[in-house]
This record gives sequence, structure tokens and C-alpha cells, in this order.
Amino acid sequence: MIICLGPVGSGKTLLLKSLKNSSNVDSTTTAVPTNGTDIINIKIEDTSYQIRELGGSMAPIWPKYFTNVNKIIYLVDASNLCQISAAGVLLYTVLVHPLLKNTPILLVLSKMDASYRQMRNEALLMLQMRRLQKEATQKITITEYSAITGEGKKDIINWITQKI
Repeated sequence: MIICLGPVGSGKTLLLKSLKNSSNVDSTTTAVPTNGTDIINIKIEDTSYQIRELGGSMAPIWPKYFTNVNKIIYLVDASNLCQISAAGVLLYTVLVHPLLKNTPILLVLSKMDASYRQMRNEALLMLQMRRLQKEATQKITITEYSAITGEGKKDIINWITQKI
């Protein structure tokens, strides 16, 4: 199973809506924060992938869902510099969990349509990505994404379909 994690408001629900059917998402689309968990089946070519979204408000109990996880999609709202430090703390708790020590992680800098290019660099600095990539046991792939423009969707789909 793939799990989708990130702080409240990071864009998890819109990402999954867009992956399921991109015509469901446009500049007027809004999402209600997920309180709890939601399972979405996404069909890519002839293969179905099950992704469990865990609401950001559930962060204290995320570890209860870490059994049998093959991949992790972790979203950070790149347009909200105030939230990035908190997102980093949550990411570190995921990285050090024993059940996830070899689980590949896709770090998605979301809402790139609402941020300026320099924010990407600032977000990566705040998350201490250079240090993290050296010290983490997981392979961390970084991509940018906008649910509104669709930028980065192809990269996310390619990562989901990669064999581990």
C-alpha cells in the first residue's frame, strides 16, 4: 500500500483527486481537510494502485497505519513558509519509524502555482534536505506539484508506477 501524508492543508486531497481524474480539479476546486483516513484507488494504464490518505490532524496516530506500507507520498505546502518547519518535524518522525526504514519516499512540494520559484529553495533549506538525504535510510525523491496547473503530475505517476 502507498500512504499519503503531510500536515493539514498541504494538498493531499487535491493531489489524489487530480491523480484519480484530472478533470475533477481546476482553479475553482476546493477540498475539505480529511479528518481521519480515506482510501483512493487510482488506475494507471492497466494497473490499480491503492493509496491511503491520512489526515494531517491524525499525525499523532499515523504510526498505527505504517504496517505493510510500500511507498510514502509526503506533501509540503511550498507556498506556506510558516508551515514548513512543522512539516519537517512530522517528516522526521516518519523517517525514523522502524517499520519505514527502507520505504521509498516521494517528497512533494505542493501548491507551486501559489508560490514563487525561490520558495522551493527556501523550503528545501528549511527541511534540511541535503543533510536529510545523507542521513536517512530511505530513498527520498523530490518533486514539485500544482493541482491547478498539473505541473509535476507526470513525475508523481512515474514514481508511483516504479517497481521497488
